[in-house]
Amino acid sequence: MATASATLHLPVSADTVWQLVGGFLSLPDWLPLIATSEPAEGGRLRKLTTQDGAVIVERLEFFDNQTRTYRYSITEGPFPVTDYLATLQVSGAGSNETQVTWSGRFTPNGIPEADAVALFQGIYEGGLQALKANF
Repeated sequence: MATASATLHLPVSADTVWQLVGGFLSLPDWLPLIATSEPAEGGRLRKLTTQDGAVIVERLEFFDNQTRTYRYSITEGPFPVTDYLATLQVSGAGSNETQVTWSGRFTPNGIPEADAVALFQGIYEGGLQALKANF
């Protein structure tokens, strides 16, 4: 199993960041790559459509508002991996000190592990840089 992870530090409160990213359907609010996020199964699934028309379906596996954490799996998508499970976590040590971590584990499918890791590392780092632009 391969892993990738990216971390961002922001000079705002964790609650403020969580208000933007904590909704499972909120990706289009802060991630320009995602054009739409449509709910299914009472909000347990999200059908994402990217700006270039690709479709990704993700399942919410765990959500905890108290710890500002959610985990999701990919059930359908263009990625060359299986057994994908990612975590988005927002933690804060003060009113102006927040850490956002986006990480995942997955099994490469038809590509070298290093390529799969680089793919998701790039997604996580790019996504967090997009988030940073909101603050």
